[in-house]
Amino acid sequence: MFEIIPSIWLIDGKCVRLKRGDFSTQEVISNNPLAIAQQFESIGIKRLHLVDLDGARRGEPKNYHILEAISGYTDLKVDFTGGITTDGDVIKCLEFGAKTVTISSAAANHPERFAQFILSYGREKINLAADTNPSDNKIKIRGWLKKTSIDLYEHIEFFYERGLKYLKVSDVTRDGVMEGPNFELYKTVKEKFPQLHIAASGGVRGIDDFKALRDVGVQSAVFGRAFYEGMISVQDLEKFLAES
Repeated sequence: MFEIIPSIWLIDGKCVRLKRGDFSTQEVISNNPLAIAQQFESIGIKRLHLVDLDGARRGEPKNYHILEAISGYTDLKVDFTGGITTDGDVIKCLEFGAKTVTISSAAANHPERFAQFILSYGREKINLAADTNPSDNKIKIRGWLKKTSIDLYEHIEFFYERGLKYLKVSDVTRDGVMEGPNFELYKTVKEKFPQLHIAASGGVRGIDDFKALRDVGVQSAVFGRAFYEGMISVQDLEKFLAES
C-alpha cells in the first residue's frame, strides 16, 4: 500500500515553510499547527511527519508541546523528527505521543548508538532519515546545515545490516521548490535495498508525482509546500485517497 504523508515544519511553535532547507527563506504558514493537522485528519490522512526545526538546529527537540497537542487531539500517527540524539530524547518523544521517530544527525554522528536505538525500541518505531545532495551523494545533517563526508549508500547499508526497516530519503536540492521528485535517486535506493520501506521526500508538485513515485516502488511520499501553496488541493487529496 502506498501512503501519502503531509509534513508540518515547526519553528517557535509555528508552522513554516522553507526552500531547500534554507532558514533564511522561512515563511510562516500558520500559528496553529494543530488546526492544520486536524484538517489533514478530516480528509482521511492517517500519518503526519512533524519536523522540529528548532530541535534540528539546536541538537535537542524543542517543540514537544506541539507534538503533545497533535497526538492528544487527533488520531494521526505522528512521526516526529528534529534533534533527537539520546535515549532520553527518544523516550520523551514517545511519551509525548509520537508513534515513530525519524533520526538523521545522531545516526551520522553516533552510528552505533542509532543501531542500538533500533534494537532497544524496535524497528517499527525508529526511522532513518538519509538526506543528500545528489551532486556528491554525501549525507547532510543538522537541518541540512552541515555536510558530512559520509556516502549515502554506505550509510544506509550500515543500518540495513543492523535491522533498519524504515528509511526516509530526501534530495535537499528539490525540497520546497516543487521541481519534481528525484525519481532516479529513489529508483537506485529501491534497487539497492529492496526490503526497506522507503519514504520519498522533496519536490512533489501534484498528484501525478504521487502516482509516479508509487510506480517507482517506494512505499510512501512526504509532501508539504505543494499543498500549502495550493498546487495540491484538499479535493485532490480526497480523490487520491479514495482511489488508493
